[in-house]
Amino acid sequence: MSTNLIKGSPTSPWAPLRNRVFRMLWIASIVSNIGSWMHEVGAGWLMTSLAPSPLMVALVQAATTAPVFLLALPAGALADIVDRRRYLITSQVWMMITAATLGALTLSGMTTAPILLIFTFALGIGTAMMMPAWGAITPELVQRSELQAAIGLNTIGMNVSRSVGPALAGLIVAAAGAGTVFILNAISFLAVIAALKSWQRTPTVSELPAERVFGAIRTGLRYALYSPELRAVLTKGAAFFVFASASWALLPLIVRQELNSGPGIYGLFLACLGVGAIAGALLLPRVRARVSRDGIVAGATGLYSIAMLALAHSGNVYAAGTAMLVTGVAWISVVSSLMTAAQTALPGWVRARGLALFWVVFMGGMAAGSTLWGQIASWVGIPYALTVAAVGALLGIAATWTYRIGQHDMADLSPSIYRPAPMLADDLEIDRGPVMVTVEYRIDPARADEFAKIMHQRMRRIRRRDGAFMWELFNDIEDPDRMVECFMVESWLEHLRQHERATIADREVIEKTRAFHLGSELPKVAHLVASNN
Repeated sequence: MSTNLIKGSPTSPWAPLRNRVFRMLWIASIVSNIGSWMHEVGAGWLMTSLAPSPLMVALVQAATTAPVFLLALPAGALADIVDRRRYLITSQVWMMITAATLGALTLSGMTTAPILLIFTFALGIGTAMMMPAWGAITPELVQRSELQAAIGLNTIGMNVSRSVGPALAGLIVAAAGAGTVFILNAISFLAVIAALKSWQRTPTVSELPAERVFGAIRTGLRYALYSPELRAVLTKGAAFFVFASASWALLPLIVRQELNSGPGIYGLFLACLGVGAIAGALLLPRVRARVSRDGIVAGATGLYSIAMLALAHSGNVYAAGTAMLVTGVAWISVVSSLMTAAQTALPGWVRARGLALFWVVFMGGMAAGSTLWGQIASWVGIPYALTVAAVGALLGIAATWTYRIGQHDMADLSPSIYRPAPMLADDLEIDRGPVMVTVEYRIDPARADEFAKIMHQRMRRIRRRDGAFMWELFNDIEDPDRMVECFMVESWLEHLRQHERATIADREVIEKTRAFHLGSELPKVAHLVASNN
């Protein structure tokens, strides 16, 4: 075996599985996701007998997805401020108890339509709380060069679960009822709990108090606002998911109305989608070695649009099945590339919060898009709705082309100790503030414009992203060599957190700005705290 494959070269899609912890969690997640898909089928089928109205059946799906919109950001904040391993175990135990209780109630004949919705919503809460943390631990388990392959394997696992879970659920519901499906779903969580307990994670050590949830949410939103790398991922994701949702939303109607087929063909199409996704995940590392991530997203979106057009105008099962294979390849190429870009754009201290925003865009785009294309299909027909969605996806490539995600991998976002915390003259209450920090530079007037450009484009973003609510660069009109950077944070504690949040990439920017400073001494830094009076 070649050395580069042993090290997890991007050309090896299986490289992350050589890591024992990743392998255990990957297998466990497949088992658990199969149980979750089984629950979804069992709950939907049970509702058709408890309250067989279209509204109540639709509410089962709503109860599953609504918690993601409501709780993704708080879940991301919690996953960043507590130990992620223990947090994930807690969420799995919550879902296991919920599923087991629902199964016991159903087997005893006590489940009603409202009870089913309540417990399904409770399971959705567990899923919403788990998703950001689960994504955030992936970079902790694999090497940076293996990240794309690891995300591809996770997506393969999701598609395998999507294919196997509903099929198993159909057989089990027919043979033993929905209650048995719920019990088996509860048992499936034991696999993830066992895998997480075997992971000896090294906790992040900080001498500072943990962030509070609401403050952590605000910090995460501020980071996204001042992180062009993350904004680029979210923008490209929104442009893709809204249009890509058309295929997912209209597929059952295509099978029934356009192809005059039944549930067997629908299941076959989902299987084709899964096979295509697996094939795409295996091919993607080799493509990534030759094509930029922006090129992959653009090319795969174009391929997805062609597949939508083929699905819309195929007219027969074979052509539509081929279109679903292509859809699977394109889908995993886009989703995996966007997720990898999001991971590499986020340092560890805010990773779960950033991924929570990605999930909100993902789920929100799919939900809003499904509603939109369903309504358009009711107006103009399914083929025309898919055609419009395909054209819209192509226009989305052009509209978001300036948002680049291909350069993220170069930035080193590991923590830096380059900025030690300032020494205090006397004891200072840690929550006292606001705090104003000034940095005084001596700059050659001939290079002042060049210095100001870097400060406004790079340093301002770092300060605001990491906690400052105000930033400005001042020129001394009486001393042309003197320029003063000034920024303010809410408290002394928040300023100390700024020092902890500094990355190696930030250090490179700081060194670049200090290269403009004249003289052998470092720029003079002053810290001013608001008076208690």
